[in-house]
Amino acid sequence: MEKIKDLVKIIAEACEEEKAIDLTVLNVHDLTVLVDYFVIASGRSIIQVRSIVEHIEEVLESAGVKPLRRAGHGEGKWVVLDYGSIMVHVFRQEEREYYNLENLWGDAQVLQFDTGEAARS
Repeated sequence: MEKIKDLVKIIAEACEEEKAIDLTVLNVHDLTVLVDYFVIASGRSIIQVRSIVEHIEEVLESAGVKPLRRAGHGEGKWVVLDYGSIMVHVFRQEEREYYNLENLWGDAQVLQFDTGEAARS
């Protein structure tokens, strides 16, 4: 599980490098069998959302990690990257507010990292 947590931190750092806003990391391990972590971030525009996602993919690919699935990149309003135990959601701010995943998964533990503003509490 520690290796997965390290990967979560790398994803959070990649989001920050692309100036993602409202970065949140949820530990959903005890709430679902689907994944262990949700990384949720927002961009101010479709272009920024795509930029955040592409940067995450580049950083992880250079570490030898590719997503199992990728959805929503063409539209750029809500992009999902599936890394097995980690599900990355990058929203345009309007869609983030509408779908409000943090409220849906309100019982999840919010993780803190030392990457600047990563993972709010």
